[in-house]
Amino acid sequence: MKGYISGGLCELKHLQQLDLSDNDIRGSLPRCFGNLTSLQELDLSSNQFSGNISPLRALTSIQFLGLWDNHFQIPISLEPFFNHSKLKDFDGSNNQIYADIESHFSITPKFQLNSLYLSCCGNGLTFPKFLYHQHDLNYVDLSHNNLTGEFPNWLLDNNTNLQRLVLVNNSLTGPLLFPIHSHHNLWLLDISNNFFHGNIPIQLGAYLPMLSALNISINHFDGRIPSSIGDMKELSFLDLSYNNLSGEIPEHLAKSCINLRYLLLSNNSLEGQIFSAANFNLTNLMKLQLDGNHFIGKIPECLSNSSYLEGLYLSDNHLSGRIPSWLGNMSQLVDLKMPNNHLEGPIPSEFCQLQNLQVLNLAENDISGDLPSRFSPPQIQQVHLSKNKLEGQLKDAFFNSSSLVTLDLGYNRFNGGIPNWIGRLSNLTYLILTHNNLEGEVPHLVCNLKWLRLIDLSHNSFSGQIPYCLDMTSLHGDFLTATEPTGNEEIIQFEMKNASYYQKSVAPMRKEETVEFTTKKTSYSYQGRILTYMSGVDLSCNKLTGEIPYQIGNLTRIHALNLSYNHLIGSIPRTFSNLQQIESLDLSHNNLNGKIPQNITELFRLAVFSVAYNNLSGKTPERINQFGTFEKSSYQGNPLLCGLPLPKCCDANCSPALAPKASTDIQEDSNFMDMDIFYISFTVSYIVVVLAIAIILYVNPYWRRTWFYLVETWMTSCYYFIIDHLPKGFRH
Repeated sequence: MKGYISGGLCELKHLQQLDLSDNDIRGSLPRCFGNLTSLQELDLSSNQFSGNISPLRALTSIQFLGLWDNHFQIPISLEPFFNHSKLKDFDGSNNQIYADIESHFSITPKFQLNSLYLSCCGNGLTFPKFLYHQHDLNYVDLSHNNLTGEFPNWLLDNNTNLQRLVLVNNSLTGPLLFPIHSHHNLWLLDISNNFFHGNIPIQLGAYLPMLSALNISINHFDGRIPSSIGDMKELSFLDLSYNNLSGEIPEHLAKSCINLRYLLLSNNSLEGQIFSAANFNLTNLMKLQLDGNHFIGKIPECLSNSSYLEGLYLSDNHLSGRIPSWLGNMSQLVDLKMPNNHLEGPIPSEFCQLQNLQVLNLAENDISGDLPSRFSPPQIQQVHLSKNKLEGQLKDAFFNSSSLVTLDLGYNRFNGGIPNWIGRLSNLTYLILTHNNLEGEVPHLVCNLKWLRLIDLSHNSFSGQIPYCLDMTSLHGDFLTATEPTGNEEIIQFEMKNASYYQKSVAPMRKEETVEFTTKKTSYSYQGRILTYMSGVDLSCNKLTGEIPYQIGNLTRIHALNLSYNHLIGSIPRTFSNLQQIESLDLSHNNLNGKIPQNITELFRLAVFSVAYNNLSGKTPERINQFGTFEKSSYQGNPLLCGLPLPKCCDANCSPALAPKASTDIQEDSNFMDMDIFYISFTVSYIVVVLAIAIILYVNPYWRRTWFYLVETWMTSCYYFIIDHLPKGFRH
């Protein structure tokens, strides 16, 4: 249903339930809405309503009021409903939440709410005062309102039946303080993304023994993880990531939290061994996120008992030893990320059994040997094995991985050519093979990869011609992607206490993908959404021959093109003027000839440009737009090139010597001025030194006697030196 609410609806004065949710109704509520005084349940959620909610003030029989996902202006005090004694459930989330007038705060409301949802979108609010008078609350969600103040422990004290408290993404600060008495009904506490600090309460497990989900990530907590968390027997979700926690993982936690399915401790300062085999009962783990800490030792074998494990994140630690073969038996494993450690040895052949694997990241380790034969998980999407010591040929690896989006094997020792299976990777978007020992021709099968946005084959020994069909359809100006770029956040849903808890983790399970690519003569790491907007081709430092295909000019969305340090011949294609998004273009150190197309000055976004050390001739591009910023280093090494910024003049009528002479005159003038200043400075300094010595000798008799003694000694020495070296005929 679209449009606006009809005035005829207001005639239904005896209506008790009205559900207009999930439509496209616009405008403000009609004033006659107040005539529906018999309404007990009203659901206007997920529409386009706007304006204030004053017409609802007269609905004193209302028990349930759903206003979420609109554009209403809702006071956080809920003052318009203070006389609604029957109101139990209020959901005004995803509207415009604003602070009310102070005079309303002294009024005690007649309602006692069971649930209050006012998440998003307020700015700089405080906890509404009416909450101090509520005693029957079960669910409270005040997230994303930039609330200020401290943790509302009084809310737990006053509402012993409170089951869920969510205060995500506010500006709350101070230590985390709990009431003296335990709270046995609270099963969900989420205070992530605030400014809480200090230690996590030592007796946290005693205060909240029935918690099923605890999220205190993205705060400033420090100290150790309380061992009392092990007393939370129902705990299923624990997120302490992005804090300043130190010490080891408590053994009591690993031994007693047998229902734990999500353990997220990333980006802290935790240390020591990950787990002890003797005290490990986390057999129901589905996600283990320990990246960004200081863990040492080997990957514990006790994790092999967690047969439900779907995600293992151990990156950026100090782990050592071989990659355990039992990981290949984790049949549910989807994400395996262990980059930037000290792991060594080969990739176990058992990895070929990981049929559900989607992400494999073992980059920046000391892994060696060949890839496992026929390693080709059918659902694999991301493979990051760069900066290791892998070798051998690619052969049959990934031959059946048609879902592969990212293949990063850079900075290894692979040899041989690019296998023919590359053409079957129909979803491949990022192909990084830089800094290996690969050779042979770039196969034309690469042209089948219509989604390819970034290809880096630099620093290898590829030969032959650049495939003319390498025009990467996804970078054409008329190519529309089937799907918009999506973030890598993962929404976790699991059942607890007969209710679904959706955790849109701010420290997401599936980490943002990172790809390293060199552009503008600098190596950058592109991550997350930024990566989806990056595109480039780097074939530099190879042995490629032939001409540059003019079809590359069709890549109108490309940002970087590097063909330097090859043996390319021919002219620069005029079609390069179509590369309207390009920021870095490097064609240097080849054998290109002919003239530089003058229409290349239409590349307004170009920041780095080089055609140095070729055989180009004619005039350099006109110094307009971006080309007015490029120095002679962009053109040097081309003897037949002329024009600014090169010193060689193109016009036969001009006198090339004039310009240097003017420069010389200026330099001479400049030198003359410099010498004047030098002589003046020297004279002044000399006079100052002489006067200083004279004053010191005049004031201090000791130094005066010493000075004259030294002068006399020096003169005597000089006299005898001269006498000794004169011929005998001159001594008398």
